[in-house]
Amino acid sequence: MTSSTALSALLAKLNATQNAATLGDIQTALSQHAFADQLERALMLSPFVASVLQKQPELIMRWRGCRTTDVNFPQKLAAKLSEVQDETALHRTLRIFRHAEMAHLSFCQSNNLMTVEQTLHALSALAECIITQTCAWLYHFLSHRYGTPMNAAGEAQPLLILGMGKLGGRELNFSSDIDLIFTYPENGETQGARRSLDNAQFFTRLGQRLIHALDSHTADGFVYRTDMRLRPFGEAGALVLNFAALEDYYQEQGRDWERYALIKARIMGENDHNRYHQMLKNMLRPFVYRRYIDFSVIQSLRNMKAMIEREVRRRALVNNIKLGAGGIREIEFIVQVFQLIRGGRDTHLQHRSLLDVLPHLVQLHVLSEEEAETLRQAYLFLRRVENVLQAIDDKQTQTLPDDDTNRARLVAACREYVIQDANANRTLITTEIDDWASFQAHLQHHQRAVRTIFDELIGEEESPQPQGQKLSPWQDFLSFNLADIEQVLADNALDSFDLAPSLERFQHDILRRPIGQRGREVLNKLIPALLDGVFALSTRAAVLESVLKIISNIATRTTYLELLLEYPNALNMVIRLSAASPMIAEQVAKYPILLDELLDTQTLFNPPHVSEYTTLLQRFLLRIPHDDEEQQIDALRQFKQASLLHIAAADILGELPVMKVSDHLTYLAQAIIGAVVALAWEKTRARYGVPAHLEGEDKGFLVIGYGKLGGIELGYNSDLDLVFLFDNSHSSATTGGKRSIDSEQFYLRLAQKIISIFSLNTQAGVLYDVDMRLRPSGEAGLLVSAISAYEAYQQQDAWTWEKQALVRARAVFGDENLKVRFAEIRANVLCQARDVATLEHEVVEMREKMYTHLSHPSAHTFHLKNDPGGITDIEFLAQFLVLAHAPHCPELAKWSDNVRIFDDMATHGVLSQMDAESLKSCYTTLRDKIHALNLQGCPPSVDAQEFTAERAIVQRLWAQCFKSKSAVSACKD
Repeated sequence: MTSSTALSALLAKLNATQNAATLGDIQTALSQHAFADQLERALMLSPFVASVLQKQPELIMRWRGCRTTDVNFPQKLAAKLSEVQDETALHRTLRIFRHAEMAHLSFCQSNNLMTVEQTLHALSALAECIITQTCAWLYHFLSHRYGTPMNAAGEAQPLLILGMGKLGGRELNFSSDIDLIFTYPENGETQGARRSLDNAQFFTRLGQRLIHALDSHTADGFVYRTDMRLRPFGEAGALVLNFAALEDYYQEQGRDWERYALIKARIMGENDHNRYHQMLKNMLRPFVYRRYIDFSVIQSLRNMKAMIEREVRRRALVNNIKLGAGGIREIEFIVQVFQLIRGGRDTHLQHRSLLDVLPHLVQLHVLSEEEAETLRQAYLFLRRVENVLQAIDDKQTQTLPDDDTNRARLVAACREYVIQDANANRTLITTEIDDWASFQAHLQHHQRAVRTIFDELIGEEESPQPQGQKLSPWQDFLSFNLADIEQVLADNALDSFDLAPSLERFQHDILRRPIGQRGREVLNKLIPALLDGVFALSTRAAVLESVLKIISNIATRTTYLELLLEYPNALNMVIRLSAASPMIAEQVAKYPILLDELLDTQTLFNPPHVSEYTTLLQRFLLRIPHDDEEQQIDALRQFKQASLLHIAAADILGELPVMKVSDHLTYLAQAIIGAVVALAWEKTRARYGVPAHLEGEDKGFLVIGYGKLGGIELGYNSDLDLVFLFDNSHSSATTGGKRSIDSEQFYLRLAQKIISIFSLNTQAGVLYDVDMRLRPSGEAGLLVSAISAYEAYQQQDAWTWEKQALVRARAVFGDENLKVRFAEIRANVLCQARDVATLEHEVVEMREKMYTHLSHPSAHTFHLKNDPGGITDIEFLAQFLVLAHAPHCPELAKWSDNVRIFDDMATHGVLSQMDAESLKSCYTTLRDKIHALNLQGCPPSVDAQEFTAERAIVQRLWAQCFKSKSAVSACKD
């Protein structure tokens, strides 16, 4: 579109919408041919100007003969805001005012009525005026509702707004985002209204309303896109912090890129006579500018530049005059790296404006005069191109256009433009740009010159990527926004809906953690490898949650992060085990010390022999001071967790069959029981001494394991069914302690201490849940029983279900003579003569009660343990057969585990070999499935169509053993 057609099109639209008087005034203004030519040029270069003039045609008359130096934004906006009564009117007024002033600045830029420097300064002044006056209006508005925020001394507290980046440096683009940080001096609460708020709440609401006033899109458009991500902790941090919190953050967690960002930070409406302004500047200056010459920032700037270049590649930002090679950002890096290095020593380098700093770098001999002038000329040309690009449609872009119309606009705008010389005089720059090819040649000349200086001063940005090694798309993940995350997922054919929320939550969590510079550097390298590994899996969504939880839990423990980074096999194992078992992932997340176990995969997948757990635990405890009970208790838990990890890893990889898994879990528990008793014994002896009648190493104490512990069939989540017995063949008082008690009281105190050690919840978790309800008389009985009383109870008072439980009981710790005594008691009880019909009735009745209370039948699921045909039925069959046949065949009372019980049943003809093998197969198959579900963190239920063959076998043998059809029917129902 030519300039004449642009003006004609505008006049045609105005003719259809405006009254005759307005059109007459416009025609009068355009009768001055010089002004008409200016307007035509402005319209040709910026459709945005045409759209504003359509809505505000009166601007045409104002622009005629205007003096561009009289851009008195504060006075004009204040007059308009004085008439505003509510936020809706505020939003409309701001947008109309902003569009009018931006269109005017575009008009001036298009006609070279302002230098490039003046344009940047005016754009910044306009933004600062709008920000400060909008904030003041909202402050007054909210104070009427909530009162004025005060400190403890009764002084009104202001909201201070740091303008970052180009806004702070008075170098704002035509359509730039504005980067802000909000802060206020001191805590307190509002005063002067019915409803009071603390200052943090007041300023948060003020900040939210300010952002909404500037950033929201209405029918009148927007004012400024507002970016708050430069605040402490980024999007994850509080919107507003007080001075003390801000200072703590920068002193303890501030990073080099934040120093870089704060170089240009300026308080909006800055006033050197305002004490709060001075306090804030004095607080920030030591963080930004070190007292010493700080060459360490060079590498940080290299890393930042490399990150930007990766972002350019990731987003496919071709022809980008800001981020590309030799672009605006490289000029900024050249200047600002030396501000960070030397600014603490040379206050002349503490200017916010890049153009103000360049001459001082020459004086310091950092740059030659020729290099400084090269950078200055390139910077002004690139900023001219950037502003012309953005003024076309009021859009934030630094990418060269690919259409002929906008290319023609750039060519026309860059043939000549005005800058300031060293004496602040206007200088007209005339280029040899005639067409797009010559424009590109001119641009590339500047970019090559900038890149040459950049490479000489800052050096190479990044080690070359090894040949054939693809750069992870997740490089720089911590700097991603949600759009970046979704884009990378889409580019790699990954489901954004499932994965993006988890990644965003993780990133927000990490960004607000006190990780420190070293931790962030490690994370920036670790996360790409981690995500690449996870996303290679088909179960990526579930695994992602697990591994991110692990990383989140170790984020502040840099040693663990470095372990995973330095040992890729350990990282791969975390991913592999998390994919196989959420239970393992949960354990590692809770107890990161387990990561040490992943270093040696040979050991990891080869747990010790079951007989070695006691010895290994004793060696493990030797490292702990003998008198430090808390450390010893923690050590027991750590040993258990590490051992469980080894067992589970071997289980997952098929190195251990189900029977062996249970063996390892059982003998691990036995070793820990022995250690707990030993620890409890020492603590009890230290206080009370020991019964005088004891000799040598004898303790006169026995621990009986019932249930899965007794049956050598523990699972990953099993608790311990225990009964404590003591030898009462002798009785005496204790000696050697601070206080003497009788032996019965001693064993009670010992039992209480054992339970306490097991159940104590430390940082390393609970050791085991212990269930004591199988002791004589259950919960109403004594915590520890005399062995003779236990024998009498079992012989005379025990219920049938208690004798069933005794089938799966065995001694797991104690003196050898007591173990023999218990084995005799157990055998005698199990071999007692009993009426089989009565036994059958009582066993079936108990099974029906359990089914009624524990099973929740469903047509769609099968509970592997509680439903008919499940594990409980198999256990009841074993118990019934022992109790029914041991009186005639005592050999059947030997074993406490079901598999060997069924073997003996076949050996002695109680079951056929085929039936015994079938029961064993069903039992191990169902247990194997429960182990697998435990590792997945799932309940022991499966689809109703699974294990139908096994269930049928169990129910057939149930019916065969129990002659009562009604009992079988009850269970089936």
